[in-house]
Amino acid sequence: MKSVTVSTDVPQTPEQVYDFLDVMAHHERFTDHYLSDWRYSGPARGIGSCATVTAALGGARTDVTIEVVEADAPRRIVERNVSAGGRRLAHGTYTLAPLRTGGSRVAFTYAWVRAPLADRMLAPVVRAVMRRANRTVMRRLATELAHHTAATDS
Repeated sequence: MKSVTVSTDVPQTPEQVYDFLDVMAHHERFTDHYLSDWRYSGPARGIGSCATVTAALGGARTDVTIEVVEADAPRRIVERNVSAGGRRLAHGTYTLAPLRTGGSRVAFTYAWVRAPLADRMLAPVVRAVMRRANRTVMRRLATELAHHTAATDS
């Protein structure tokens, strides 16, 4: 299946964005519109940081294990996502780049490594649902970054 990429531009530096995204518990704040019941394990941040969540998308609910498997501060964080009883394996990659005018472009790419037959048969629909959900994630991430930055600057 083709990957899905969404992005947003924010006024925070790549270092500020990375510092926020590096903490797994912060992700709950901008993804709780479709990911719930967060259960954490491993370190709070960095490689090995892990959460198991319940995803509700397209009328289906499934548990997803999200684990940070690569980190390259302040440019990239890669998460491995396992769901559907191991039949679905994907990588979620946050890529951060400075903007010439200041701030950062935050891109998130969801790339399937393995997908159940139903996902593959309905690939255009599955990709559209993921794109819509992750566009909302990017809007909410921008809002949460603004709150976080304001709180840490106080």
